[in-house]
Amino acid sequence: MKLQWKPPDGAKLWKLLDQYKYVLIVIAAGVILLLWPSGAGEKKQKAEAGAQSSQEAFDLAALEEKLSQTLSKVEGAGRVSVTLTVKSGMEQVLASDRSTSVTERGSSVEEETVLVDSGSGQEAVLLMQRYPTFQGALVVCEGGDNAEIRLLMARAVSALTGIGTDRITVCKGG
Repeated sequence: MKLQWKPPDGAKLWKLLDQYKYVLIVIAAGVILLLWPSGAGEKKQKAEAGAQSSQEAFDLAALEEKLSQTLSKVEGAGRVSVTLTVKSGMEQVLASDRSTSVTERGSSVEEETVLVDSGSGQEAVLLMQRYPTFQGALVVCEGGDNAEIRLLMARAVSALTGIGTDRITVCKGG
């Protein structure tokens, strides 16, 4: 005896649809959500923006010059020269994929840097960028013999660099 499939007649089909209508609604909603744009383009734009910001280099000389120009605008300071010392350099933390494998002889850990495709090839994914931390500062200014000017200079450099005022020296210069 061979079983053959027969298509259901209209009444049976409507009865099945009515019986499983909620399941079909959930399936249809799932398909719609899968086809809905996910914002992957936004993630790609953020990754590209992060890669562009990683290309910016920290320029100590430019920062010193900018500080000098800004501090020279303080009344009574005169010409100002700023020298900064850096405790640690610029550091970039890249995304990495770590895998651990366990064998009879022991375990090993492999770590690979995560790369994304960009217009000019592959670039590493930047998680975090740490700017240098400053160790100390020397400010030489024409008004350095005035206690009020020395205090203003030390506070200004401290506010702009995060260096404590105990590590900032202000001297009179000519």
